[in-house]
Amino acid sequence: MSLVKAKKHLGQHFLTDKNIAARIVDGLIHTDQYSQVLEVGPGMGILSDILLERKHLDTYLIDIDRDSYKFLQEKYPQLGEKLILGDFLALDLANIFPGKFAIIGNFPYNISSQILFKVLEHRDYVVEMVGMFQKEVAERCASKSGTKEYGILSVLIQAYYDISYLFTVKPGTFNPPPKVNSGVIRLSRNKTEKLPCDEKLFWRVVKGGFNQRRKTLRNALSGTIPKDRMDNHPFFDKRAEQLTVVDFIALTQHLTTLNEAAI
Repeated sequence: MSLVKAKKHLGQHFLTDKNIAARIVDGLIHTDQYSQVLEVGPGMGILSDILLERKHLDTYLIDIDRDSYKFLQEKYPQLGEKLILGDFLALDLANIFPGKFAIIGNFPYNISSQILFKVLEHRDYVVEMVGMFQKEVAERCASKSGTKEYGILSVLIQAYYDISYLFTVKPGTFNPPPKVNSGVIRLSRNKTEKLPCDEKLFWRVVKGGFNQRRKTLRNALSGTIPKDRMDNHPFFDKRAEQLTVVDFIALTQHLTTLNEAAI
């Protein structure tokens, strides 16, 4: 069974430290809510080894790299169809997991945001995620309002998940080593089944506000609601980074009221 060579175009950096791998798997805490866990990009299986030892977990693996897939087929013949060759971003999760499940992985840096948005899209099923990202991305997800790191992902993730920044991982624990530090975060689905506002409008408001983050929301959101409909609500004179998740929900509710009044 020949080792797999990391591929730059896939953003592969294989974790080599088993202690770090164990800490990542130990980040999964809500095992009473699910049994199925999907590992994304297992590579040569350093996380998979530990996951498969946890008999209370029903582990699935998906990798887009054919070499890794063949390696893992030989290493874990018992997995059968639970080892998937494919693109996680294109995967029909509902077809594989009819109930709630968790996601774990050492995620490629080049698709970090896409992975997180995929989790958000399936937030009613993904009750927990533990993942390693570029440290900057991990910190951005966990950042609070009023900081330069705070942005679209921060608000959207924190609207639906409780987030914990677990620990930092140095480049030397990977082969090949990346040029930056990594950060491990845990997302745990909060108790909000649905936000108390128009969720589609909420997403538009968050994205619109941060896409022009240097402008006040009165100007940044002019494409969402005409300025002549805006009133003297204090949120309109703030920038997106100054609003908390609760503030964005309140702003969305207010915009809905303004739109209804204009009809």
